[in-house]
Amino acid sequence: MTEPRRAFVTGITGQDGSYLAELLLEKGYEVHGLIRRASTFNTSRIDHLFVDPHDAAARLHLHYGDLTDGTRLVTLLDSIRPDEVYNLAAQSHVRVSFDEPEYTADTTGLGSVRLLEAVRQAGLHCRFYQASSSEMFGATPPPQGESTPFYPRSPYGAAKVYSYWITRNYREGYGMFAVNGILFNHESPRRGETFVTRKITRAVARIKAGVQNELYLGNLDAVRDWGYAPEYVEAMWLMLQHDTPQDYVVATGAAYTVRDFLVFAFERAELDWEKHVRFDDRYLRPTEVDSLIGDASLAESALGWKARVHTPELAKIMVDHDIAALELAGRHHVDKVQKR
Repeated sequence: MTEPRRAFVTGITGQDGSYLAELLLEKGYEVHGLIRRASTFNTSRIDHLFVDPHDAAARLHLHYGDLTDGTRLVTLLDSIRPDEVYNLAAQSHVRVSFDEPEYTADTTGLGSVRLLEAVRQAGLHCRFYQASSSEMFGATPPPQGESTPFYPRSPYGAAKVYSYWITRNYREGYGMFAVNGILFNHESPRRGETFVTRKITRAVARIKAGVQNELYLGNLDAVRDWGYAPEYVEAMWLMLQHDTPQDYVVATGAAYTVRDFLVFAFERAELDWEKHVRFDDRYLRPTEVDSLIGDASLAESALGWKARVHTPELAKIMVDHDIAALELAGRHHVDKVQKR
């Protein structure tokens, strides 16, 4: 019997990492994930995938490590010997990157070269995926494609530009199969609660339930191209199955403002957003990114990938999930009270 293909995923506990782990396990992979040591568990997004490592059938394995520790990365990769490496780990919150620019550069930027160098030092002949971002385009007018110049407007965007170019450098300099997936905004019910889309849909659920009344936001005029995260991890995998390494934009090609997302989300719950949303300048960035709209025609022609879920449907999926989750939490609370 042939051994299963082996993948190493950084950022496996995040939104994308959890969906990618699901996809790879469904395809029969043995999946190894990098997690940071903490005093509290942060594996909630992948708990449903976890099997006791003592079980011979276990195909998901978690390893402590950090992108700031290059030595650990070398020893881990040398012991795992993966066929594919997906670098999804980062300090990924754009607004927070202004508050923590050095940490963002160290993890989001230098973390990538540490991982690439670990692959090289371990002598691996694997395929490498780098999670690049539409934030690299920043102030460059849309639509943005693979040949669009970068103009980052945040420490996060600048760090991602470094990661993009160092990935290309290792591909061209060392002949590595290394690709950049330039993913535009992609969301889901697993999105972190401080990101604007999830912040909105959670607030809608709480306002609908009567446990919250106001939602504070910053710039409502920012234009974004929002897609559905489970579809975007399919694109990641497809990039590493192609015959030649190449960089791809992954996007829906459709443009919506934050205000549009508000309308879709609040209407799903039959609420008027204008009665509940308030402006707070603490959520403004020192330098704003006005409009990000991706051209994913290369991904469609070369990989056969095309977005199926667009922003109006995405908002409904997320609102429905958050309403159901809040109702479930309420029932659990009632059950606990009754059992006392």
